[in-house]
Amino acid sequence: MHLDLSELSQLAPIFRELFKGYHISRRDPELYAQLSNCQDQYRTLFKALGFELVCDTRGFYYFVPEMAAAQVNKTAQRLVLFTFIIVEHLADQGRDPVAVLDGGSLGRDELPSLLEKYRDLFVQAEVQTQEELEEKIMRRMTQLGFANEENGIYRFLPPMHRFLDVCLSVQQDRDLAASLHSVLPLPTPILIDDDSDSDEKLLETDDPLDLAEFDEPEETEAQALTRAIAAEQQEMDA
Repeated sequence: MHLDLSELSQLAPIFRELFKGYHISRRDPELYAQLSNCQDQYRTLFKALGFELVCDTRGFYYFVPEMAAAQVNKTAQRLVLFTFIIVEHLADQGRDPVAVLDGGSLGRDELPSLLEKYRDLFVQAEVQTQEELEEKIMRRMTQLGFANEENGIYRFLPPMHRFLDVCLSVQQDRDLAASLHSVLPLPTPILIDDDSDSDEKLLETDDPLDLAEFDEPEETEAQALTRAIAAEQQEMDA
């Protein structure tokens, strides 16, 4: 395919955002429109540079390095853990978690009660105060394109489906185990120790939220992260 770089007028900002782990969605109209209109050209160019451009049919783009070793870093784990908490919290309130995480919102004033209710889980994520919750989780979500914040309201964006998929996958595992009367414990998300948790280290990784395969080439993102969580649980129980 012949590439005319003059047509890729948003190449620099698109690459910059994708490279640092940001998820481009319709919230970014200029970047999203050009990716949609020139998807094949961008995919070919980025592949030549060693990156896989992923287009999720639910309306967002992100990078996965083609040959990079897969990893689930602490930022990704925190965001998945938070998604688990939100799903359970909303279900307890009789609210539809999928509806809220698919374009719905969460008020900043809800964070203190959420932190108190799930304090034991948040401690695993090294989050013990509302300030840490906002800094380590909510700010990361907005930085990486999973949510935006305005006037104390966090509105979730389509890329949240990456984490929601993991939650639904684990829930399906639980339902299956229950139907088979399994006595095996199913995992609660546990964080893996990782010393590289600074902002600078986050930006240095090829894909800060790479939820891709570990060993099996056909393994999905949700399966990989679920397996990593389960393995950590087994190590802790041993």
